[in-house]
Amino acid sequence: MASPSFRNVALIAHVDHGKTTLVDAMLGATGVFGSHETRVDRVMDSNDQERERGITILAKAASVTWKGTKINLVDTPGHADFGGEVERALTLVDGVLLLVDAAEGPMPQTRYVLSKALDQGLPAVVVINKVDRSDARIDEVVDEIYQLFFDLDADDRHIEFPIISSIARFGRAMVGTGIPGEDSDLTPLLDTIVETIPAPSGDPTAPLQALVTNLDASEYLGRLAIGRVVQGTLKTGTQVALCHANEEEPPIKRRLSQLMGFEHLGRVEVDERVAGDLFVVAGFPEVEIGDTVADAADPQPLPRLQVDEPVLRMTFGVNTSPLSGRDGRFVTSRQIKERLDREVLGNVSIRIGATASPEIIEVAGRGELQLAVLIESMRREGYELQVSRPEVIIREVDGRPHEPVERAVIDVPNEHVGTVTQAAAPRKGQITDLRPGDTGRTIVSLTAPARGLLGFRSLLMTATRGTALIHQHHSGWMPWAGELPHRQGGAMVADRIGTSTGFALDNLQKRGDLFIGPNTDVYEGMIIGEASRPEDMQVNPTKTKQLTNIRTHSTDEAIKLKPPRDMTLELAIEWISGDELVEITPNAIRVRKRYLTESERKRRKKL
Repeated sequence: MASPSFRNVALIAHVDHGKTTLVDAMLGATGVFGSHETRVDRVMDSNDQERERGITILAKAASVTWKGTKINLVDTPGHADFGGEVERALTLVDGVLLLVDAAEGPMPQTRYVLSKALDQGLPAVVVINKVDRSDARIDEVVDEIYQLFFDLDADDRHIEFPIISSIARFGRAMVGTGIPGEDSDLTPLLDTIVETIPAPSGDPTAPLQALVTNLDASEYLGRLAIGRVVQGTLKTGTQVALCHANEEEPPIKRRLSQLMGFEHLGRVEVDERVAGDLFVVAGFPEVEIGDTVADAADPQPLPRLQVDEPVLRMTFGVNTSPLSGRDGRFVTSRQIKERLDREVLGNVSIRIGATASPEIIEVAGRGELQLAVLIESMRREGYELQVSRPEVIIREVDGRPHEPVERAVIDVPNEHVGTVTQAAAPRKGQITDLRPGDTGRTIVSLTAPARGLLGFRSLLMTATRGTALIHQHHSGWMPWAGELPHRQGGAMVADRIGTSTGFALDNLQKRGDLFIGPNTDVYEGMIIGEASRPEDMQVNPTKTKQLTNIRTHSTDEAIKLKPPRDMTLELAIEWISGDELVEITPNAIRVRKRYLTESERKRRKKL
């Protein structure tokens, strides 16, 4: 039995093609924002890091009502690093809006998210966004979208998709290709969603089965389970069973006391949710992602969620530097482990594992960006920790080691195409496509071992003065490619504890790039810069000028220090070598040697 009164649809696209902006426009077009309310751009990107980075990290839901039909909208991330969020979001919906930029066309993440939607048999409405761009090439982009569907072996029924042209930031749309008029609105898009996206299937009278796809927490209600009713009806006051991962234990049976649904941008208490609708349930502190809320009389679990495996891993450990404990509120291994356990409960694409030391935890994820977002979140919450350089996860295939392959698409000014090809060559990168554009920029596609692209983003940003755009995603496995180059210079390692001086740094800046300025606390084993030579250097950044009675013009010239290199979190974890760590506190990001004293480092090398 279908439920014609609502539709469930996910917005999927490459990064920055306008998903979140379109959601804003749909919320406005359907009257969600009252005339008295202050409008906030990208209202669905509520997480601080989402707004700062300009990307969507967490999948979120909202709802609008159009001509008597409720439309549940799920905004999904575009980065492959957050693919676990995309996969969970797609289990909630019956169709997708595929947004494609009218100038850029289908990009790596477009292929990635569309392949996930087609794997689940979801129909698509294609939205060509930003059709008012001066470099828009609408007809070519439509041809590229059809080619993408063919490349992904889409069924005929999926290839017969409706096409909408839109200018999301102005809330305008039209059926077909073209530029919507100034008096147009989103009516064509909303009508097409209702007509094209099928109503949820599922019998409201059948025994209850509801899949938990996400978790949240409330200060008053505790852990919240978010998901979709697959069949049956979820009612408050009735007894339900929670089918968990351990099939050997009986389901947990409990009376359902708190049930909510999505209404506009918030959640409201409801009495029931029928088959196909989305729900939020409280009262089950044991719930995990993939569990099934089922009929208490006959609890039948649904298949658990399957997501792509992690390809990178790194270690998280207790901060052991001499400056530890100054900034953070959470500094012990127990507190770090508890925080990572909470992350795993709500993030199906993160894995954690034990190591030889109880104070060090191995964390695996989809990519550098995902791991950096996790570390940054912990830092802002008051945690102190130290992390290692990311390593790729190796698979054995036919008795031979295989490593993950990444496909990168780089958008650079024409004059920097040579920079990209020269940087990719020593990293075992192979150029697969060069597509010059009409705007003085070129799209370069390449494949390389995932190891080879660690640090590649920062190298490109430096070489192109911040004008390059790079997007990566996992593209399979390949035999181990052998040793790959890392950074050019060795580390400048402080040989004592103290405070850096301008006099010392003035001499040291002639021998490499500095990471610190004067009046910075340093300690033995802390890395204060990158040397111009490949060998590590022991240096004294605390040296002061000798006071004498002799004064000459040449010796008393003012010290002129170059601005230090800004070691952001992403840059630091890409830059370090295997024997180095990044120290992270709420107020500082430092780079250090794993073993702080020179004698200990020499002893370890001999072992």
